[in-house]
This record gives sequence, C-alpha cells and structure tokens, in this order.
Amino acid sequence: MENTHKNNPVSLAKLTGSMLIFGTIGIFRRWIPLSSAWMAFFRGTIGSLFLILLLIMRRKNRAEHLNLRTVFLLILSGALIGYNWILLFEAYNNTTVSVATLCYYMEPTLVVVLSALLFREKLTPKKILCTLAALLGMVLVSGVLEAGGVSTRDMRGILLGLAASCLYAVVVLLNKSLPPVEPYGKTIIQLSSAAVVLIPYLFLVEGMAGLVFTPKTLLLLLFVGVVHTGISYSLYFGSMDGLRTQTVALFSYIDPVTALVLSALLLHEQMSPLGILGAILILGAAAIAET
Repeated sequence: MENTHKNNPVSLAKLTGSMLIFGTIGIFRRWIPLSSAWMAFFRGTIGSLFLILLLIMRRKNRAEHLNLRTVFLLILSGALIGYNWILLFEAYNNTTVSVATLCYYMEPTLVVVLSALLFREKLTPKKILCTLAALLGMVLVSGVLEAGGVSTRDMRGILLGLAASCLYAVVVLLNKSLPPVEPYGKTIIQLSSAAVVLIPYLFLVEGMAGLVFTPKTLLLLLFVGVVHTGISYSLYFGSMDGLRTQTVALFSYIDPVTALVLSALLLHEQMSPLGILGAILILGAAAIAET
C-alpha cells in the first residue's frame, strides 16, 4: 500500500543507494571482458541466488501461492529482462555509456504511448507534450544534427539502447497486469528466469570460446551479481513501504544522472551542448510525465 505520510529517512537512504548502484552498471560493463549474453546470464544467476540466501537468512522462505497465469507472466517478464540486459550491455559496447543510458531512459515515454494504444489510457496534453519533448531530446542526443552526423557504430549503439528500452517498456506493462505479489519472491522468479532462458542462446549462438576468467573478471562479475543486482534490489524493495510513490518515481532519475556524471569522470565521455540539452529534455519529460 502506498505510504501517504512523510517519507522515512532510512527508506530514502535505501532508495538513493540503490539508484546510485544502478547508475554504475554501464561503467562495470566496460570493465568486464565477456560477451553481453554471458554477463547477463551471470548477473541473473548470482543475483537470484543472493536474494534466495537473503530470504532464508531473514526466515522469509515461505512459498507464496501463485496461480498459473501469474507464474507465466513472471517467467515471461523475466525472459524479456534477460534479453533486455543483452541489448543494453551491447549498447554500452557500441556507443558511449551516457548516450546508451539516455536511449534506455526513453522507456517511461514508451510506456505512456503503449499504455494509450493497448489499454486506452487517456493521453493528456501534458503527456503528449512530454512525449514530444522526449522524442526531440532523443534526436539531439543521437547526434544526427551535429556536424559530421553520427558514426555507424554509434548508431548501432543507439538502436540497441532503444531496443532495450522497448523491451523494458513491455516488461513494465506486463508487471502492471500482475496481481500484488511479494516483491522479493517476484524478483527471484524474474532473475532466475532471465538466466535460464539465456542458456539455449548461450550454447547455440555464443559458445564458450570467449569464456575466459581471470581473478579480476570473477571479482567484477561477483560484484555485479551481488551488489548491482542482489543488494540494489534489496535496498530498492526495502525502501518501498516508507516512501511515497511520487518520491520513488522522481528519485529513480538518480540512476541516469549518476551514469552521465561517472561516464564523464571515469571514461572521459563528453557530450555536446545539443546532447546535454537532449538529456535534459529526455529526463525532464519522463520525470514530469510520471508525476
């Protein structure tokens, strides 16, 4: 149930922490020399195992009764999350972390449009203006208006980021059709499904030729699985009861802002003035539309 009182400071700290962690995933992707599919597989596997262990330690391992429809939707959304990760990680590989992140954050705008088309939700003037602003921002971020245009590799990264955004928008819509489900159990099903559905793809398409582990790679993978997935989801869900829904929506934009700042500081990725304006339009439009 939504908390209608003041935001709890501890819950606010948990939410902020989870968003700061989420915002660093693009940096870690650059540091892990594995294919995007294998990285997505290990992230889902380690993250789900961590959450299972956490529930057992907290003595909350009692199974919740779920009907077949709910289980099917959770598994389907988990499968889409797995391939969503592959697309996002490949976007990081083909363009800058900042541009890939902004492409990915077109998801709130896509949800607004798809909700109107699929569920006949009313498109208010505010939502229409926010959608147009986000689309304009996407054009500016892409660099097509810059002198020299955009490289083929960057365009590939942009398209992969937008594809990941579309896939996650579908996941959000699927979750909207679910009945209330205990969040930790729900996430375990989705993360484990994300890992399992990738197995055929891994062995049929990827193969194991490039699967070479060094101590550094193992440590980074463990960090992504435990911290970026297990701990961050635990902090995120643990903050829900003490916060207003609007606060959660607004604070979620700590994630892309963190990614933009860190990509500039650590990877020395710079955005043009038009790109910065586009970033403001995308994130601002999404935040206003959600509130």
